[in-house]
Amino acid sequence: MTSPTPPLIDIDRISYTPAGTPVLRDVSLRSDASRIGIVGRNGSGKTSFARVLSGLVAADEGQVRIGGIDVARDRRRAIGAVGILFQNPDHQIIFPTVEEEIAFGLLQMGQSKAEAARGVAAILGQFDKRHWTQASIHQLSQGQRQLVCLMAVLAMQPRVVVLDEPFAGLDIPTRLHLERVLAGLDLTLVHITHDPAAVAAYDHILWLERGEVVQQGSARPVLRAFETRMKELGASDDLSDLAG
Repeated sequence: MTSPTPPLIDIDRISYTPAGTPVLRDVSLRSDASRIGIVGRNGSGKTSFARVLSGLVAADEGQVRIGGIDVARDRRRAIGAVGILFQNPDHQIIFPTVEEEIAFGLLQMGQSKAEAARGVAAILGQFDKRHWTQASIHQLSQGQRQLVCLMAVLAMQPRVVVLDEPFAGLDIPTRLHLERVLAGLDLTLVHITHDPAAVAAYDHILWLERGEVVQQGSARPVLRAFETRMKELGASDDLSDLAG
């Protein structure tokens, strides 16, 4: 009898304790859902979870696999399996031009310069931004820089994209445009947010509190419980709880 196929995202009891401070404790997530929301207050461990999930930092305990790839141990394969879009594009951008920024990840995957150039041209064409090839990134708006970051991630054709509060600081038209782009992607999105409305239509929700899983499952019951708890904290006289 053959063993069952593991899910696309297979996170097994990870803990993360940088500099001796527990940030994530015994967090597990096993899912094939195409839209996954991670909710929690500031300081709940959401961003650390995003970084561990994408392989940018390694968990101290447990394991993260995306499509069977150990993202902490096999970085070359991992960058082709999972990408991350940060809240601030300036924390992600390295190179001065759009072409160089998008090509970097492709070269890191082991592509030749010619292959990477074709990949850059393809993703710019897909977004109707061929005229951005030689554009200087510092002359682009924040929303445009965020789009460059998204194109750089998508050029690597990952199976999973992690979104770490990607719309913070964007004006409404830019946010709506990026939301439409993301909604049309045929891949798995893991959206990190403190706003339950942003993930209300998602398939699976995981609620983190002080680095631990409070509840996970389908969107409606988990988000209802999360919102109820936030209202309780907001009505509490002890506002120190809100700073967690």
